[in-house]
Amino acid sequence: MAGENETVSAPIAKRAPVERVHHGDTFVDDYEWLRDKEDPEVIAYLEAENAFTAARTDQLQPLRDKIFDEIKARTQETDLSVPTRLGDYWYYSRSFEGKQYGVHCRCPVDAQAEGIDAWTPPQLEAGSAIEGEQVLLDSNVLAEGLDFFALGAFSLSHDGNLLAYSVDSSGDERYTLRIKDLRTGELLADEVAGAAPGATWSLDGTHIFYQTVDESWRPDTVWRHRVGTGSDADVTVFHEPDERYWVSVGATRSEKYLMVWLGSKITTEGWVLESDNPEGEFRVLLPRREGVEYSAEHAVIAGEDKFLILHNDVVDGVKAENFVLALAPATDPSDMTTLIGHREDVRLEDIDAFANHLVLGYRRDALPRLSVWPLTPAGFGELTELDFGLELFSAGAGSSPEWEQPTLRVGVTSFITPMQVFDYVPATGELLLRKEQPVLGGYAAGDYEQHRDWAVAADGTRIPISIIKRKGLADGPKPTLLYGYGSYEASIDPSFSVSRLSLLDRGMVFAVAHVRGGGEMGRLWYEHGKTLLKKNTFTDFVACASHLIDTGATAPDRLIADGGSAGGLLMGAVANLAPELFTGILANVPFVDPLTSILDPSLPLTVIEWDEWGNPLADKDVYEYMKSYSPYENVEAKDYPAILAITSLNDTRVLYVEPAKWVAKLRATKTGDNEVLLKTEMTAGHGGVSGRYEKWKEVGFEYAWVLDRVGLADA
Repeated sequence: MAGENETVSAPIAKRAPVERVHHGDTFVDDYEWLRDKEDPEVIAYLEAENAFTAARTDQLQPLRDKIFDEIKARTQETDLSVPTRLGDYWYYSRSFEGKQYGVHCRCPVDAQAEGIDAWTPPQLEAGSAIEGEQVLLDSNVLAEGLDFFALGAFSLSHDGNLLAYSVDSSGDERYTLRIKDLRTGELLADEVAGAAPGATWSLDGTHIFYQTVDESWRPDTVWRHRVGTGSDADVTVFHEPDERYWVSVGATRSEKYLMVWLGSKITTEGWVLESDNPEGEFRVLLPRREGVEYSAEHAVIAGEDKFLILHNDVVDGVKAENFVLALAPATDPSDMTTLIGHREDVRLEDIDAFANHLVLGYRRDALPRLSVWPLTPAGFGELTELDFGLELFSAGAGSSPEWEQPTLRVGVTSFITPMQVFDYVPATGELLLRKEQPVLGGYAAGDYEQHRDWAVAADGTRIPISIIKRKGLADGPKPTLLYGYGSYEASIDPSFSVSRLSLLDRGMVFAVAHVRGGGEMGRLWYEHGKTLLKKNTFTDFVACASHLIDTGATAPDRLIADGGSAGGLLMGAVANLAPELFTGILANVPFVDPLTSILDPSLPLTVIEWDEWGNPLADKDVYEYMKSYSPYENVEAKDYPAILAITSLNDTRVLYVEPAKWVAKLRATKTGDNEVLLKTEMTAGHGGVSGRYEKWKEVGFEYAWVLDRVGLADA
């Protein structure tokens, strides 16, 4: 087991009691002082924790190196994506052995090609020179000399001559926006600092629309920038003062409209402007109504401009929880006719419009699916669901940016199927395989298995569990990593992972608990795992763990729980609820001090989160409910599993102080010999370190700890 080095003592954080008083309740917080990252004592404490974690896991370095080497050996490092046609060019990204980041390129479309041939991507060789290739942006060059690098916007003007891109160099998700002239390779003088990560061009390429964030990191303002002018001349085209709403800007695929969207967790509002009139005034599409969400896509149906509107408003006296699809004239979006009605077993999620067909994305039986709906001169043809012949899978529409094109890019994957990229031809029903993610070293999907199991929660609800393992494992309880998330209606759908093979090939089982609070089983699955029903998320996870133990699939001495961000809240709650079920808990950027955060409207993202968790400032019941499950408040003097918490100093979503306080309190309060470790990335944000090799090293660090906990370090 980890911890051979006995020479380094665990850091003991000082206690500096601060009283937090709300609704007549007083909570004494001994470790709130860790919030001030400008305080040298705080940095010294985090560095002491890093030193302790390094010392206690030092003997795992050979295993970490081996896992890193395995990931590297299975990855085709010099590779390129399937080219996507936009205008007169094929666009793709390349990766190169030894380089951390991708390179964005394009090459010209064959001017002689016609019909489907003009939409058949060229067979480009990863290691070879490509005729007519133009490097648009090399992220490795942009990242030189930086400890952290993230690319935000990557947006081409409609004529293909200008590229707007933005860079975050610290991990705080504030980007600097630049414009590159692709005809000359020169950067224009235009520069916008402190932008959010996106950019949308006007149709004529004279203007860019972008967002900025407020002091709480909420995108709240849309700006219009005229190319060739200073950012001090930029014009505010939309500002949203209500702190519950995030603002975004984009364009319809048809390029006819620019769209500004406002969204809280439960309410949406769209604003629209003709793209050929960039200095015009946006007008509201459908006025916001509390609790009503909608999206709108421009389509041309039987020769007329329409909006396709997905919404969850009341239809025929019934709230459309799982959404309906409606059609409305572009001149009067409120005049809606329902095209697809509400179903309890199908959650409508997306509608994409093209000149000749629509693409519907939806969820049934806890899996994401796609259907294509041809458009005819009179209206609509027959809806066809795409079938991929897999028990567990994820299917999604890929990059198909052109309004008029005879193919639809589709991505399909599963837990054991590397990503496959197809072009679907609606006119013939053909599925043309364009690329399968290469996995080097002789990977064979037939060596592994995936299946669905079901646990039963205390209230009788059946909870899906996805189970993935290598075939041929010996009978009996197996070392298992149980992953969970369960917030924001996010679904943990089947997806392939090269790095996960390093666990599976050592005999570890990977399982996903699809708990309430996620979106796998429809909107009510989410509704029944939020606000005053949030504890269902935690008890569902415990039910899944208990089911795996009770059926003999695993045992407490070989079961690890894993979750990050809001899934880290799940980890903290589970540690308090059922510590006896796990030998270890891995918590990435964990939201383990939620009540303190949600009580402070000045913190990033807090106000918008009230729709997810409730408002404990205004509502005593919410306060008491959150306090009853908050991991930090409920740390007790009892035996906990071994815990590894990983965070980032510059994270703006879940502040480093949450896991820092949690670990300090655990170490001061818990009983037993299991270690609690904290690792803080000192130059990273919410997504952790940047650069693929650094990310592989981080995976190696986490997996080595996991394998060591379950006795597979030498497997």
